[in-house]
Amino acid sequence: MAPRILLARHGQTEWSLLGKHTGRTDIPLIDEGRRGAKLLGERLYRAPWSGLEGVEVRTSPLVRARETCALADFADRATDWGALMEWNYGAYEGLTQAEIQADRPDWFIWRDGVPDGETLADLGARADKVVEWARSADRDVLVFAHGHILRVLGARWLGLDPSFAARIRLDPTSLSILGWAYGSPAVGRWNDTSHLEV
Repeated sequence: MAPRILLARHGQTEWSLLGKHTGRTDIPLIDEGRRGAKLLGERLYRAPWSGLEGVEVRTSPLVRARETCALADFADRATDWGALMEWNYGAYEGLTQAEIQADRPDWFIWRDGVPDGETLADLGARADKVVEWARSADRDVLVFAHGHILRVLGARWLGLDPSFAARIRLDPTSLSILGWAYGSPAVGRWNDTSHLEV
């Protein structure tokens, strides 16, 4: 079986709820995020996944991803990995799009990047490391990480430029699956939040 990669975006935080760019600021989940993480875990322990026996699990070391991983009941199998950290937003850390556009009306992160932070090319290079690791053995992998890095990871899995990530939305506590179709990289599931609809 060709390997698949399951992507779990962390649960809701105060900053994600407010639309603030949350890169390296280490903030915890709010109650809604903790509830979503538990529901995601319950889903992954039911058929057809049944706890994903044999899956290799990695998580961003930031608390919101690690807490999501723990509440989903995968912490005992997880390894922290810096490659899964969110985009370093530099001078735009903690700002909303509206606050940034007050000074730069036409600003678009996927085109213009961030001052004093990480470039989109750097983010793409980190995503490539994750893709290489995921494809390195005959087993599925599960990662807990953040919105922008996971979107870029989706683009790079498909062999597309990191900027394609602008076109694929990813909600908090969503589940996505990247795999294969007819021998080519493919999206099996994207931005699935049906486990939250209870």
